[in-house]
Amino acid sequence: MKQTILLATVLGSLTCSHLFAESPNTLSLSEKMSGWELLFDGKTAENFRNYKKDTLNSGWVVKDGALVRAAGGAGDIITKQQYSAFELMLDYKISKAGNSGLMFHVTETEATPWRTGPEIQIQDNVDGHDPQKSGWLYQLYQPPGDPATGETVDATRPAGEWNQLHIRITPNQSEINMNGVRYARFKKGDDDWNKRVAASKFAKFENFGKPNSGHIALQDHGNEVAFRNIKIRDLSKDNAVKNPVSGTLELEPVLAFPNLKWANWEPVDERGRPQSIRPVVVTYAGDESGRLFVMEQHGVIYTFKNDPKVTESHVFLDLRSKVNYSDRQNEEGFLGMAFHPNFKENGEVYVYYTTVPGQISVISKFTVSKENPNQVDPNSEVEIMRIEQPFWNHNGGTLAFGPDGYLYIGLGDGGSGNDPYDNAQNLSSLLGSILRIDVNAKQDGKNYSIPADNPFIRNKEARPEIYANGLRNTWRISFDRESGALWCADVGQNLWEEINIIRKGGNYGWNMKEGTHPFGSKAANPSEVIDPIWEYDHGVGKSITGGLVYRGSKLPELVGKYIYADYVSGQIWALDYDAEKGKVNSNLAIPSPKMPIVTFGEDAEGEIYFCIVTNNGKGIYTLKKK
Repeated sequence: MKQTILLATVLGSLTCSHLFAESPNTLSLSEKMSGWELLFDGKTAENFRNYKKDTLNSGWVVKDGALVRAAGGAGDIITKQQYSAFELMLDYKISKAGNSGLMFHVTETEATPWRTGPEIQIQDNVDGHDPQKSGWLYQLYQPPGDPATGETVDATRPAGEWNQLHIRITPNQSEINMNGVRYARFKKGDDDWNKRVAASKFAKFENFGKPNSGHIALQDHGNEVAFRNIKIRDLSKDNAVKNPVSGTLELEPVLAFPNLKWANWEPVDERGRPQSIRPVVVTYAGDESGRLFVMEQHGVIYTFKNDPKVTESHVFLDLRSKVNYSDRQNEEGFLGMAFHPNFKENGEVYVYYTTVPGQISVISKFTVSKENPNQVDPNSEVEIMRIEQPFWNHNGGTLAFGPDGYLYIGLGDGGSGNDPYDNAQNLSSLLGSILRIDVNAKQDGKNYSIPADNPFIRNKEARPEIYANGLRNTWRISFDRESGALWCADVGQNLWEEINIIRKGGNYGWNMKEGTHPFGSKAANPSEVIDPIWEYDHGVGKSITGGLVYRGSKLPELVGKYIYADYVSGQIWALDYDAEKGKVNSNLAIPSPKMPIVTFGEDAEGEIYFCIVTNNGKGIYTLKKK
């Protein structure tokens, strides 16, 4: 009962306003740490001047925290500083039928900025007078076609609403993102670029697109347009992005079980091909047996003694004949497991897997063999739930019993990109949500029931299993064993990775937001969505691996901190979050050899483990003091 009260207290406290986005023209802690700077503070335009002028014309004014082209004769403006490799974010709001633009690598050698600097179009796409739409690189690159409709993607929001443009310009690759949606990738000066320039109106301008550094320009096209949240990150030194940390912990990864052998596994198959071990869950049974359990994505659960010197493991459950997994579709497979809170008495273990032939997720209950406590009875399967997936990716898959005794299930949005079926915002779909069910009772012919306080139980249009929604691809969720808070790492799409603390009935914004930033053409109501407590951009890492709040005793410097990683960049961090104040105190680096971590876990004592995919069987690590 004490844990249940703690959970309700923690989750109920998250309704306060600190969860929503920062005020315009400010930098978040993560942005500051990773090298972003403000080009416009909402008060003065001191970082801009008119093209070929020393000052800013009076037609540009600062009004209501925005830089506004408000009167005739304003003229094109440029940054006082020049940039070569950089990232830029800004919000713009265009008037009805309005037109403007953003140019980069502008030099003051021509009569107008666009004769040297490529232009990203800004306009009202509904009533605008130009066939080149917002976010297009003028006459050069435009968004791809929508796979469902064939029509060119349009992620812009209507005239009078704020849109966010994000560009990254580097010698190796550049990109344009409109409201988080990837519009184009290109490389200035390569064969494709030169071919497109030669076929455009810019071909007659000798210097067009040739400079590799220059000013950033905002265009006066005779219409009212407003800009705010203008943020820049200079990448000119080595394209490197600062690690968003406030310090480094004196810890290091070490193999947790260096001599462990996986039962019935060899590094090569019968045809001599390499075989990997993909450990995606590390957990314990809560039965005081001193065992650890590792779920392997191909379809096997192993168990072994929780001892650094252990050499032998046992196959706890082998479902390879039922589990669908391939390296080409590696977000399917054996993905989640959780022991019933009363496992010691009832022997029940719950699993989540993709069944053959694929794109169907199954959640089932198995029972341990009465003759062998190290083996599940393979014939004891009771199917709890079956969920059809429209695509092979974004399966989520975490199972976790909460302090309230209910089973929580993390589901992705169904896959592909952009959430094409809007599953995460559709309460009649289970996808893009965290579910909460009672596996101790049956209801309406199902092998589970709905907790009476589930948030949407009285909404006839909603699936009553849903506990929270608006999530893209949860990897992973975990409960803080002390506070009861439910932590969720949500893998981003093009620009942002995020960490959320989940509360009952919460909407976490996808696919209207990615992190704290707009996504797509539909605006989210700030009063109806909850922002993450932490985010980092894709200059830092590109696929978050959620972990857990450390509650062990061996590493006191980690106690109370959320340990997580990024699979692509290999960074490991410890996030210090103050739940009462609703703010992050610090994000600390844990040094590592850039490990592609796929999962975290803990043992009965709260000590932490994490895993990588391996071809030699040595993929489970822990942390120790240097």
